[in-house]
Amino acid sequence: MDKKWCRVALDIPLFNNFDYIIPEGVRVERGQRVIVEFGTKELIGVVIELLSETPVPAEKQKPILEVLDDLPSFSEKWLNFCEFASKYYIRPIGEVILPVLAPPLRNIKAYRGKTRTSPVYRLDKKKRKPLEEMEHKSIAPKLNPDQEAAAEYIKSISGFETVVLHGITGSGKTEVYLNAAEAVLEKGLQVVFLVPEINLTPQFEALIRARFAHKVGNASVLIMHSALSDGERLDAWVRMQRQEAKIVIGTRMSIFSPFENIGLIIVDEEHDASYKQQDGLRYSARDLAIWRGQQLGVPVVLGSATPSLETWRGVQTGRYKILSLKERASSGYPPNIRILNTKKIKTHNGIAEPLMDLISKKLEVGEQVMIYLNRRGFAPVLRCGSCGWVSGCPNCSVHMVLHRDLKRKINVLQCHHCGFSSSVPKHCPDCGEIDLSALGYGTQKLEEGLKEAFPSANILRIDADSTSRKGSAEHLFSKATKGEVDIIVGTQMLAKGHDFKKLSLVIVLNADLMLFNEDFRAGERLFAQLLQVAGRAGRHILDSLVVVQTEFEQHPLYDALVAQDYEKFAENSLAEREEAALPPYSYQILFTAQARDVNDALAFLEQVANVAMSSPSSDVRIYDPVPLQIVRVANVERAQLLLESNSRASLHGLVYEILPQIDKIKSSKIRYHIEVDPLSV
Repeated sequence: MDKKWCRVALDIPLFNNFDYIIPEGVRVERGQRVIVEFGTKELIGVVIELLSETPVPAEKQKPILEVLDDLPSFSEKWLNFCEFASKYYIRPIGEVILPVLAPPLRNIKAYRGKTRTSPVYRLDKKKRKPLEEMEHKSIAPKLNPDQEAAAEYIKSISGFETVVLHGITGSGKTEVYLNAAEAVLEKGLQVVFLVPEINLTPQFEALIRARFAHKVGNASVLIMHSALSDGERLDAWVRMQRQEAKIVIGTRMSIFSPFENIGLIIVDEEHDASYKQQDGLRYSARDLAIWRGQQLGVPVVLGSATPSLETWRGVQTGRYKILSLKERASSGYPPNIRILNTKKIKTHNGIAEPLMDLISKKLEVGEQVMIYLNRRGFAPVLRCGSCGWVSGCPNCSVHMVLHRDLKRKINVLQCHHCGFSSSVPKHCPDCGEIDLSALGYGTQKLEEGLKEAFPSANILRIDADSTSRKGSAEHLFSKATKGEVDIIVGTQMLAKGHDFKKLSLVIVLNADLMLFNEDFRAGERLFAQLLQVAGRAGRHILDSLVVVQTEFEQHPLYDALVAQDYEKFAENSLAEREEAALPPYSYQILFTAQARDVNDALAFLEQVANVAMSSPSSDVRIYDPVPLQIVRVANVERAQLLLESNSRASLHGLVYEILPQIDKIKSSKIRYHIEVDPLSV
């Protein structure tokens, strides 16, 4: 039977099917991009099915307007991968496929602008400046026995297998990745490297280009992350879809690369929360990497010194193979970790006085010091001592943070949630008191205090504020890793993947902030964060020290940290999770509702809960709706409803069953989203 219609995926937040007439004489195939009319707009979509009949009434049917043939159609495997992501994360297929494309490929203005030509054709007509070929190629270092055994095992895998490369910080996991990747590239296959954050891509890129560019060509190594310009993303996507590249290095979006001949997928720092998308399609790139590896029949390597408890559970049950690296690969040794109780010790801008002396000694011998504080800004709150007024954000239920704008030489109050900023009031808005106090300290205040205490030291701050300009993060990390600075002050950006040559002392401030968080994953995140930041020390220096300031030195988390015993921490944490029937021993789906008034959001979620409870799916636990800890953000108030089950199938089945009813009860003043496997509850 002739296929007279096609079903098109559009970037529309509806689970509806969008069917269009295929005009006479027009050839269309699954996976092609097309231009269609939706309402009064023209949109770009992707054909996902050819139909011989459609339920759309004849009077409402519209033809496709144009078939875009500037790129090959998306492959069946890539479309199947996107369809799995759509079903698992309960998101319309169009909201999976379209957002992952380079913006010019999905933006109608790129095709309907002044030139009315394809952005791909315009790209091809440009004389692309060829990438300079590498003058110097790096020589692969000799692997130690643990590294060699791990690399050989990965290379021996003939089909799909998930391998957990568990190595202490500095154990040389990257060299294992590169050794295994080399064997894959020699077979003519492609490699996907995932890194958790944009600021880690430059050093990975430099390593990979130095190792492989002379073999596969410099243009065959691509970078993918959200900070690229539209033109850069278009260029990378076109090369991938035409199969002109061999290696892609990038953040979570790279798992959607349209490579056809993948031979190996590597997820570095697999435990990192950055692999979970927090808006739109709320996917885990790590979990999708495993599914894609299974789909393609290729190995997936999950690397970490502190694997997520979900991953460690996979090792326990035998689903994943573990490969261990127990020694540092370089000349350095793991640092000594000490816990310092600060209850009765004087501090200098948050740093215990005995540690100020230790900093001086390290600077005298030309070694580097890192002060880790996961709180940017100058001070977390401005307060009036007379009436108790605090610098609250007018749009959010949080305090505005005091920042020093060094360029303009002024102080500003800034909300880290909605971005609102205002000048610092000259007096209290409530009582008129002139004397307002900056309470607490952030990285800016810490930097200022250290400059006063050590005026001859070269001090560098690395946080989201100091790295906001394009290229600034790469520049600052380059200075720090080369040893051109004496003291590094920074946030969690410092904790991942960087190799500081002269670093011998790390001081961690305010670690207790996450110790008693309501989120059941807070302890896991804190332990990983502390062990990762500790791992920056002593990579090239024998005698290194990490000091964690705390008021709760007896906490068992700190015992495991001092012993640098991830396995002990993981076993204890998993036992607690199992007793409480929490993930990875159960599965969760979170409904989050937004409204101007949180009571409206709660009322909507109550209705959702009632609909869910009326279902015969008795093995799903339905919790009461509650406001979020930070209720209001950008003048929108939020509440959440948690569904939990020991059966993933039952949980998904229930949500798909009640979706049609939810859309009927939702009023126009409510927005909601569904998150599968939420990281924060």
